[in-house]
Amino acid sequence: MRDHVIGEVPGTRGRIDKRLAMLDAAFRIFADVGYEQASVESIAAEAGVAKATIYNHFGDKERMFREVLRADGDRALGDHLEIVATLVTPSNNIRAALEHVGLELLIRYFDPTTVWYRRLLVAGRATFPDVLESVRTNVTERVMAALADRLSELMRRGQLRDADPAVAAEQFWALLVTPAENRTQLGTRDVTSAELRESTSRAVDTFLRAFGA
Repeated sequence: MRDHVIGEVPGTRGRIDKRLAMLDAAFRIFADVGYEQASVESIAAEAGVAKATIYNHFGDKERMFREVLRADGDRALGDHLEIVATLVTPSNNIRAALEHVGLELLIRYFDPTTVWYRRLLVAGRATFPDVLESVRTNVTERVMAALADRLSELMRRGQLRDADPAVAAEQFWALLVTPAENRTQLGTRDVTSAELRESTSRAVDTFLRAFGA
């Protein structure tokens, strides 16, 4: 008898893998041609499955689009929370800690998959405004809350001055992203690793002038 994970219904792993493969294919198609131009046929072909399989799993294109955005939002949330969680460390080098976390956040922000995800959100906001609001609530706000929590701990330790941690988190994120985003020239050029490191260093300099102990 084939071994399987305890508690797992035989065949479940295969169905999950197939579902993930279809979501990955849908993401590529939506990112390439947009929601309106994407077709279930093209997604099925990209995933290597029958069109009926798409309908069986997702019902229609709209539900699949929503599921793509939800799934990638969950991925982004997990990645960002994992990075933010490293900010509070035994090290007393607050600058090094902030630069490490800031750079990792910027790398994720400019990862090609994340860039395309943001473009899909913007493109779909007129048709699916509730999805954009859901991402803001379930991803952006939770990441900012986690960052505020870590900064609050640094304030408690005396490594940052006492301030509203939510404001500090918002300011840190803005200092990281805005200058780096400007360097892309409205998304027409890639930002180099050296530019990301430079942007991070400058962001931390400014942040510590405002919130340093």
